[in-house]
Order: sequence, then structure tokens, then C-alpha cells
Amino acid sequence: MGRSQETFNKKENAKKKLQKQKEKVQRREERRNAAASSKGKSLDEMLAYVDENGNITATPPDPNRLKPVSADEILISTPKLEDTEEGDGTRKGRVAYFNDSKGYGFISDAQSGERIFVHINDLTEPIAEEDRVEFIVSKGPKGLQATSVKKIS
Repeated sequence: MGRSQETFNKKENAKKKLQKQKEKVQRREERRNAAASSKGKSLDEMLAYVDENGNITATPPDPNRLKPVSADEILISTPKLEDTEEGDGTRKGRVAYFNDSKGYGFISDAQSGERIFVHINDLTEPIAEEDRVEFIVSKGPKGLQATSVKKIS
């Protein structure tokens, strides 16, 4: 009885394996047919257009509805840091972190929200965390750096 059971299992496994191979061949043929049918498209059939509302469409835009756009009206940049500074260059912020023993910290700029490095040598008076300060931003060796830092009330 054990031997016939073993033979039956072998036959079932062989049937499953053969079925999987047939399915694999069938899927391969389907992929080949799909690829062959998409190769025959012309360039016009593959193009997509954007209408006046920003939606993608298959129809080209109507030339009568085109609006002329001057190249001067198109802005492709962000304002430089110098353009956003106040007139005298001083900014206000709050000390987010300062370590007296290491001699450096960071100030959160009230205007832009960015964290700016501050060194103990650039202080006009001692500061602590959460102090409100006024400072001038300059370019340091590793990025922006606060100089002439003094407390404000």
C-alpha cells in the first residue's frame, strides 16, 4: 500500500509540474503578442498633449485658442538670500541650542525658520538657550553663520 501511494504522489507532482510549464509558455506567448501589437503605433498615436486646464489629452490644442506668452513672464529661479535680507542686514531669532563648553550653537531665524550656526567668538555678550537675539548673517566656511550676536528683550 505504501508503494502505490508513493507512485500516485509522483504522478500527481509530475502532472502539476507539466501544468505549470504549460501556463508559463502560455504567459510568454501572451507577453510576446502584447509587445508585438504595441510596436506598430505611429508617433502621432503615442503623443500626449496638455490642454489649457492642465489635463493630459490625446487631441492637439486648437491653434485659435493659444495665448501668447512672453519669455520675460516666465520665472525659473528662487530669490537669492541677499534679496530676502532686511535693509541693514540684521535679523532676529531665538537660540535653539548653545553649548558653552564647546563654544558653539544654533539660532532659529524668525524670518525664514532656518537654523544658523553661531560661534562663541561672534557673540557681543553671553547667550543661553531660548534667548531672543539679533544678529547679522554672513557666509561661513560650512554655510551660513551668525555674527555680531546680541540679546534683545
